[in-house]
Amino acid sequence: MRVCVVYDCLFPHTIGGGERWYRSLSERLAAEGHEVTYLTLRQWPRGSAPDAPAGVAVRAAGPRMALYTGARRRIGPPLVFGAGVLWHLLLHGRRYDVVHTASFPYFPLLAAGLLRRTRGYRLVVDWFELWSRAYWTAYLGRTGGRVGWAVQRHCVRLRQQAFCFARLTAGRLREEGVGGPVTVLEGMVAGLPVAQAPARAEPLVMFAGRHIPEKRVPALVPALARARERLPELRGAILGDGPQREAVLRLVDELGLADVVDVPGFVDAPRLHDTLRRALCLVLPSEREGYGMVVVEAAAAGTPSVVCAAPDNAAVELVEEGVNGTVAPDASPQALAAAIERVHAGGDGLRSATHDWYLRNAWRLSLEGSLDRVSAAYRGELA
Repeated sequence: MRVCVVYDCLFPHTIGGGERWYRSLSERLAAEGHEVTYLTLRQWPRGSAPDAPAGVAVRAAGPRMALYTGARRRIGPPLVFGAGVLWHLLLHGRRYDVVHTASFPYFPLLAAGLLRRTRGYRLVVDWFELWSRAYWTAYLGRTGGRVGWAVQRHCVRLRQQAFCFARLTAGRLREEGVGGPVTVLEGMVAGLPVAQAPARAEPLVMFAGRHIPEKRVPALVPALARARERLPELRGAILGDGPQREAVLRLVDELGLADVVDVPGFVDAPRLHDTLRRALCLVLPSEREGYGMVVVEAAAAGTPSVVCAAPDNAAVELVEEGVNGTVAPDASPQALAAAIERVHAGGDGLRSATHDWYLRNAWRLSLEGSLDRVSAAYRGELA
């Protein structure tokens, strides 16, 4: 089959879960004999060649552009990329059997949906998230949120084969009247992490990820201060960077935790994995997660996780209460501190249970497992 993969980023020129997914997907499809074109924004210096996946033709559908302003995506690059995708498919759409695209940003998907019938290809859409109307309003305000939600709803109802990575997303797609079958993949971790025998936990509570508003990283600092009232030996490691890092550092100073909380920024993979393995628990206080990959990585290291219940947080699907971690009812200092204390009370038994949970679920949660299911859909001609 002739496949056009559409995503505005290309790993390793930009780094993230979506980038890794589409590079792995395009490599897998090419290895199975499909003719694959990867349509993206230019991220490599002009005059040089992109770091292309094996057997994949990379085509730029727009210039090199900064994608983010602070924590939010800029509106300009998706508009430019959407126009580039529209132009490419106007010229070349008839040569593709399948156009496989991310749902967000929506403009490339709208372009692909507009030309689906006239160009004769089948449309495949990966839904990493599906925001509720309430979240759209909170994110963009009443007017902007109404527009964003309406555009999203139109994209959902396009005729498509839908893939998603959480049961939360699948349920919302069906509720919104998705225009085709939905398959839940569940796995996004590249290369099955080797399950490690649990190490004896240090009194260390950690976070790893971008410091952006929806991850609510500052909430961990007062929670750690409160947990230290009962467990004074606790320390913290808050890894990563982003627009809320200054707020984290300010809270660390204000609460007198500078000697016990480390905020080093992004760290290399060996240090991240070493910290995960030594930590008492990973705390992910996000109000919105389309997946929660770091929870799987923590489980592979035998480390339980604390996540927060929230309407848009699919990471709770990765935590089995009392088995590989616990779910806090909210991100208040009291709730997070109580969750940390529950993990501490679980001791070595909880770490052993986390290790066993990972062994039982690793393949289901792996990138390879998801790619197998997508590959099977292609072999079945995406019926």
